[in-house]
Amino acid sequence: MTSPEPEEELDTLPPHDEGAYALDPRRVSAILYAVDVDDRAMLMEQMEPLHPADIADLLEQINAYDRGRLLRLYDDEFDGEILSELDESIREEVISALSPSTLAEAVRELESDDVVDLLEDLEAPQQAAILDAFEETDRVAIQQALSYPENSAGRLMQREVVMAPDHWTVGHAIDHMRGTEDLPYQFYHIVLVDPRMHPVGQVALGRLMASPRGTPLSEIASEEFQIIPADQEEEDVAYAFNQYHLISAPVVDADGRLVGVITIDDAMIVMDEENESDMLLLAGVDDESSLSDTVINTTRRRFPWLAVNLVTAILASVVISLFDETIAQYVALAVLMPIVASMGGNAGTQSLTVAVRAIATKDLTGSNVVRVIRREVLVGLINGLVFAVVMGIVGVIWFGGVQLGYVIATAMVINLVVAGLAGTVIPVILDRVGVDPALASGAFVTTVTDVVGFFAFLGLAAVVLL
Repeated sequence: MTSPEPEEELDTLPPHDEGAYALDPRRVSAILYAVDVDDRAMLMEQMEPLHPADIADLLEQINAYDRGRLLRLYDDEFDGEILSELDESIREEVISALSPSTLAEAVRELESDDVVDLLEDLEAPQQAAILDAFEETDRVAIQQALSYPENSAGRLMQREVVMAPDHWTVGHAIDHMRGTEDLPYQFYHIVLVDPRMHPVGQVALGRLMASPRGTPLSEIASEEFQIIPADQEEEDVAYAFNQYHLISAPVVDADGRLVGVITIDDAMIVMDEENESDMLLLAGVDDESSLSDTVINTTRRRFPWLAVNLVTAILASVVISLFDETIAQYVALAVLMPIVASMGGNAGTQSLTVAVRAIATKDLTGSNVVRVIRREVLVGLINGLVFAVVMGIVGVIWFGGVQLGYVIATAMVINLVVAGLAGTVIPVILDRVGVDPALASGAFVTTVTDVVGFFAFLGLAAVVLL
């Protein structure tokens, strides 16, 4: 269906202030219009100012039919950086839509770490098609990187490294770089190596250019120097970059030999993915979920978590059923029950979120875990006492019973204290036994706060009111 779009609005688009760095919906409309009328020149004009990351966002936001048509029209101009920016859920679809020659040219533009990231999520036939685009030496290097464990530094690193013997001077390094045709497109340090190819230091480019030619490189080596083992978890790599303010770091194999380098952009991508994964898991959503997923895939990924929640809800209902006679005699209990459970659940989620994030950033350790647990319990106690007074007054005014006010006030204190305790202790225990606390904590904490909240409230009511 052709989208009507006046010609004069397609030529220039005024600044759009709906959101900083967001795709301008008018430009998106102009691009889709160019696709509808099969006008390649118009499409090139609208696509030309866009960064590869913006083009990737565009491809993710439009439907599969428009995506296929746009790729067919844009094919020859496709930039390899777009592939590295694409969400994994549509990357295979985009690769399949590109012609073999365009795909080969696009991937040859990428750094080796981007190629590895691209290949590890593809099926074997598509991996082979991309590897065929490289010369033998580059292909072997990429395959060696793929041999490292998934989510390791070896997969994250790029093989293109600027290195120099540790006895060289600034002049030697500058002359070497000027005479080298295949320097990486972007790099921050020169890695110093000994005769056995072991990294012994690194020199920042700023220090290099500011030093006289005769200065030994070892004299201007950076103090912030960390060596990353190739088999180290990429989550730990990202932590090291954030903790020690690294810009780049050499990667070594099991024998300590230099095999690659990791730069800050790759480490920050890992941190962003970890944060996104924790947010999704805490909400009970599969960490591979994407806006581009189909209805079937989205349903399949969410169903297990909903099933777990159903089990916890049944457990809470079983607790309620133990006090059915009490509830039958005091209908007010049915009205007030959700308040106790809801307050406990929210308080538990607050403590849980803080604890999971602290575990992920390695701030919550064995040396401070008791102090943190004590703090969360005290916070729960104070909040519980404040809201106990509020709900006690509400219970008295609403239902005219002082005893009912005492019951809900006491239950509120108990549940908020337990919520603070469970929200901190459960993630810590799961982490100690090797289970991702973001993955499983939510279900356990919800179960504890619901069961304790209902049991405390109804149990006290059965004792006090009957």
